[in-house]
Amino acid sequence: MKVLHILRSEPDETVEKFTAEMSTDNTASVVGLYDGLVDWPTLVDKIFENDKVICWW
Repeated sequence: MKVLHILRSEPDETVEKFTAEMSTDNTASVVGLYDGLVDWPTLVDKIFENDKVICWW
């Protein structure tokens, strides 16, 4: 399963543990929105390419 994690803010230790644990048996990628350099068209493409999308505040 392909999983995309979208991070709204810089991840703390708990979020990092959750994303790592959810990614162990899956192909996962992470996109951080907090750095301000977001390629929005590419992000939309990634959302549709993945089986599951998890948004973290």
